[in-house]
Amino acid sequence: MVMMLSDPPVPADWARHTPTSDPGRFAMLLDGVDPDHAEIGPVVRTLLAHYRAQAEDLPATSRHDVDLRWVEEMLAVDQQRHPGLALSAPREIGERLQGCCRDHTLLAVSILRHHGVPARSRVGFADYFLTDWHSDHVVVEMHDENRWRRVDTEVEQGSGLLPDPLDLETGPGAPFLTAAEAFRALRSGSLDAASFGVAPGHPLSGEDFVLSEVFWELAHRYGDETLLWDGWGAIPAPGETMGEELLTVLDEVVEHLIAADAGDMAAERGLYEQYLRDPRLSPGTAVLQFSPVGDGPVKVVLRS
Repeated sequence: MVMMLSDPPVPADWARHTPTSDPGRFAMLLDGVDPDHAEIGPVVRTLLAHYRAQAEDLPATSRHDVDLRWVEEMLAVDQQRHPGLALSAPREIGERLQGCCRDHTLLAVSILRHHGVPARSRVGFADYFLTDWHSDHVVVEMHDENRWRRVDTEVEQGSGLLPDPLDLETGPGAPFLTAAEAFRALRSGSLDAASFGVAPGHPLSGEDFVLSEVFWELAHRYGDETLLWDGWGAIPAPGETMGEELLTVLDEVVEHLIAADAGDMAAERGLYEQYLRDPRLSPGTAVLQFSPVGDGPVKVVLRS
């Protein structure tokens, strides 16, 4: 079930849990987490280890954690390993959940929504992890009663990666580009597609990968917080290329996404309705999961 927006859309629409972010029977664990954006990052970082960046410290026995998609499921696994342990209590790195930026962000979004704070995940690219490279990345966007603020819960304050991971700059030259912003820049020729992807030399990089990220950005905005290796609708399979008809559709989607970010409520409403009615854009009831630790695509039912 995707989220239901008001008419016109308001920030409070993103304060409600989606099926993905709902902690379910573990909601009481979130009661003890301070929803202040400065406090959430350390909690999330003690729950999760990055399955690639910290791989040498992680056991093979828990590598399939990366395919956990619902917060309730993630917390269930954590509590199996640490019965009754508060979410803010330290965990040895090898006993943490294995995940990625999507999971760091989703847990933070869940905590914020649990406390009534509007929050959503933004899918795009960060230029602060590798030199001259835009790494695929997901960050938190929370509403602080005045504006939407982007927060990278994966980055520690004082690390030197960002001036302020609790308030990322936006606009031209920003360290994080949404997938829509990256798509528009590539289509205009102002950025080189060869510098976008998982990592230099990784097969998931380049123009087609950026185009696919637009689907994930759209889905996350409207409550389908999918894994970053899910496929559906018109997302091209690895090695496939998008046709011009679909590129034209995505051009329209991207312009509406950017306009909605600028406060255009008509663009937000129109984009949401397009997402609901166009089966090429929405995952619907099932996705194909191309897990980085699994064998081949697996069909995963999201809802009946």
